[in-house]
Amino acid sequence: MTDISPVVPQGRQVVESYGGGRFRISGTVWTGSVLLRPDIASAWPVNDFRDLTLESLLPLTEGDDIPEILLIGCGSRTGLLPRTLREAIRAEGMVADTMDTGAACRTYNVLMAEDRRVAAALIAIE
Repeated sequence: MTDISPVVPQGRQVVESYGGGRFRISGTVWTGSVLLRPDIASAWPVNDFRDLTLESLLPLTEGDDIPEILLIGCGSRTGLLPRTLREAIRAEGMVADTMDTGAACRTYNVLMAEDRRVAAALIAIE
């Protein structure tokens, strides 16, 4: 049998499960929404896609390694970013892609395993 599991470097943040208003990321359970980069996860006070602002995403741009891809997990359904917010995110150096939270978790894991400069803003779903 051939093992096709991606090799994930030590210390990387991997989404292991989601749902029930929680995430399990690299063995740690987070209640509520989270911001996620390959090196760190943090609580995020955004619980509804309509409350998303550029300011709420700015913690993802701290440091020298600004993500090139920002995945936004909108909750149980995909939403469209207002043009002004999409342009503001682009001005920060990121390209935003919105999808439901489950798809964002899976996509984040793949891109992170490929060593891409990716971040995720994940709204918790019940």
